[in-house]
Amino acid sequence: MIPTEDASARKREIEEKLKQEQETLSFIRENLEKSDQLTNGMVSILSSFESRLMQLENSIIPVHKQTENLQRLQENVDKTLSCMDHVISYYHVAKDTDRIIREGPTGRLDEYLSCIAKIQKAVEYFQDNNPDSPELNTVKARFDKGKELLEAEFRSLLTRYSKPVPPILILDAISVDEELDVQEEVVLEHLPEAVLQDIICIAGWLVEYGRNQDFMNVYFQIRSNQLDRSIKGLKDHFRKNSTSSGILYSPAVQTKRKDTPTKKAPKRPVYIPGTIRKAQNLLKQYSQHGLDGKKGGSNLTPLEGYDHDLRVKHLSDALNEKHGALAGKDDVLDIEIDSYIHCISAFVKLAQSEYALLTEIIPEHHQKKTFDSLIQEALDNLMLEGDNIVSAARRAILRHDYSAVLTIFPILRHLKMNKSDFDATLQGTAASTKNKLPALITSMETIGAKALEEFADSIKNDPDKEYNMPKDGTVHELTSNAILFLQQLLDFHETAGAMLASQVLGDTYNIPLDPRESSSASSFTSDFSKKLLSTYICKVLGNLQLNLLSKSKVYEDSALSAIFLHNNYNYILKSLEKSELIQLVTVTQKRAESSYRELIQQQIQDYQRSWVRVTDHLTDRNIPVFQPGTKLKDRERQVIKDKFKGFNDGLEELCKIQKGWAIPDKEQRDFIRQAQKKEVSEAYRTFLQRCANISFTKNPEKYHKYRPEEVEEMIERLFDTSA
Repeated sequence: MIPTEDASARKREIEEKLKQEQETLSFIRENLEKSDQLTNGMVSILSSFESRLMQLENSIIPVHKQTENLQRLQENVDKTLSCMDHVISYYHVAKDTDRIIREGPTGRLDEYLSCIAKIQKAVEYFQDNNPDSPELNTVKARFDKGKELLEAEFRSLLTRYSKPVPPILILDAISVDEELDVQEEVVLEHLPEAVLQDIICIAGWLVEYGRNQDFMNVYFQIRSNQLDRSIKGLKDHFRKNSTSSGILYSPAVQTKRKDTPTKKAPKRPVYIPGTIRKAQNLLKQYSQHGLDGKKGGSNLTPLEGYDHDLRVKHLSDALNEKHGALAGKDDVLDIEIDSYIHCISAFVKLAQSEYALLTEIIPEHHQKKTFDSLIQEALDNLMLEGDNIVSAARRAILRHDYSAVLTIFPILRHLKMNKSDFDATLQGTAASTKNKLPALITSMETIGAKALEEFADSIKNDPDKEYNMPKDGTVHELTSNAILFLQQLLDFHETAGAMLASQVLGDTYNIPLDPRESSSASSFTSDFSKKLLSTYICKVLGNLQLNLLSKSKVYEDSALSAIFLHNNYNYILKSLEKSELIQLVTVTQKRAESSYRELIQQQIQDYQRSWVRVTDHLTDRNIPVFQPGTKLKDRERQVIKDKFKGFNDGLEELCKIQKGWAIPDKEQRDFIRQAQKKEVSEAYRTFLQRCANISFTKNPEKYHKYRPEEVEEMIERLFDTSA
């Protein structure tokens, strides 16, 4: 049971809490009443505000609509005024642009094109809205005038700034410095950049708005003229520099220049100036200095051992006269050929540059046609010049001047080397344009092959004219001409072989081909051409040998005939050995060298037989048998006298005759002299020993005229025209 005191305390505590809760409840009720009062006041205020807002809205909306209508009306008025101003401006375009159009676009192209654009819009407006108005005719006339002046400006800019490319720059462009790993390409700038941009701008406008392609004709006519002038300028450069200094800066001569814009050296030589003249110069050198080759500027390898003092008299007068008459003409011809070769390279380079320029100015679908027209004049001139060279060669062949074919070889080789560049440059042009170069190549190959064949026939059929034979038995002009001609082919052996192959001469020569060659078209062509050229050279040499054999019969003296054949065969062999001709000959004739050596030895033996009539008097035949101190009979003494007299007379006669003969090859001359000295002196000494103790005359000095040493000296002077 809880004590009374604790219950009372607990009760008081509960009563206090209850009182506090009642006070809190009263406070909450008071606050709720105040909140209700505030809510009712706010509701009343909002209701009043809503009522007033509705009244305001009803008053503002009509005003807003009226304002909006007024703004729309204002905009319409502004647009109408703007349109009126725009339309009115079309009526003033002609007047506003009159001064600028009249003065032209020079110096203010952008402003001028802006005026043209205004005129064009006016034309379009009047065409759409008032096609019958006089203003349309006015602006049309003004537009046509503006377009006309733009076309005139296009022509003027092209004409004023299109200049021929300087020859020096062209030569730099077609040259390559082989010492540089990275080649610095020479850029041919045809037009200043600012001018080029104006031309491009005008061309673009004419294409888009002018609707006129006449400017393309203007373009190709002007640029075609400059292309042709550039090439002609290069030709003039060659003529002037060649005649003044004799040295050409070109791909044909590997030299370096210091006065060019770029540090470039020419590429590998494609043609050495003077090729055509070389054979004639060598013939002149041969006639003046023998075969030693000590003088003159030819690059023909001299034949070692040929004596400087032995002249080839039968050539001298004729060749000196011919050389004097033709020297100037040949110099000009060499310059023209070298110039033509460089013009071919220049045309390719310039045409490529022209096409690059054209692509910036002419619309793409007109570029190929315009380029075709642009290059025609220069290309036609080059092809015409090539045709003239072919015609000149053809006329020369008709005159039997077969050295003229040498003008064809360097050009033909260069054309073939550059054909791929030609084809790439002319890609997209008309078929007639593309076929011009192949046609010229074919023409040159045809005339060249014909010249080669006729030259071979001329060697075979050269007449045996007695007055044309060398009196001293030295090398015949026909031999030297034939060898020199063949040596010129060495510079162009690939071209010559291909030339023969192109004419399908394989059937004529009946060359056996290695079956392995058919596995590769390129090797087949190269080997086949090499065999053709080898067979051709062998044919010429064979014809030459037959003709020389026939000519040798003109000589009444068989010994001189042998000397003549010996000299010619030896000259042929030496020439073959000292050049690459022997390598070509042995392609089809393995024993060529040994065959010529056998022929030379045979002629030496034939010559030595001429001394039999001298040495025959020194034999034992008819010499009497006697004992020392035995007196000879008159008949026996006469036999010995006759032998001495026969020997002396024969020796003197042969030495007198053969001293005027010539053996230009010192080695061969010494060999023949030594062999003859040995044979004659040995027989003479033996004869003298046999007759030493024989008293066959009271005047022995009358018969014993020469000592053996004197006989040897006489033989030593054989073949010496200076003795």
